[in-house]
Amino acid sequence: MSSLPGEADLHVTVAQRLRRDHQRYTPARRALVELLVGAGGPVSLPELLRRDVALAQSSTYRNLGVLEAVGVVHRVVVEGESARYELAEDLTEHHHHLICTRCGAVRDFTISPTLERSLARAFDQVSAETGFRPTHHRLDLIGRCERCA
Repeated sequence: MSSLPGEADLHVTVAQRLRRDHQRYTPARRALVELLVGAGGPVSLPELLRRDVALAQSSTYRNLGVLEAVGVVHRVVVEGESARYELAEDLTEHHHHLICTRCGAVRDFTISPTLERSLARAFDQVSAETGFRPTHHRLDLIGRCERCA
């Protein structure tokens, strides 16, 4: 992910989203946001806890849920019950995921504007045929990463 808003702007946006839901932007939530900014891609709960040993597992999991509910965090579900977390796309940039079914790795990728327009046309066709009105899309490619292939 390349075009994060300025750190101050990001924290203002996060605080506003939390306030709309009658939540506070606590130091623990701020620490999670900063960890996600520095992660460079989706990370698991254990990875977050290893990056900041001051975080407690139960409150970190609970805070991730709150941040997800207010649209700050996006949860990427991988095989089984595991998940990875990243900042919501509107706070970063539009991207997609490569998800490995063997090791659980999740990697971000972007596609060319030409290919994005082709996808948009395909989704418009699906919408016309089904009456479904999408607001945005995510594309997850599921398979094996280079190490596991």
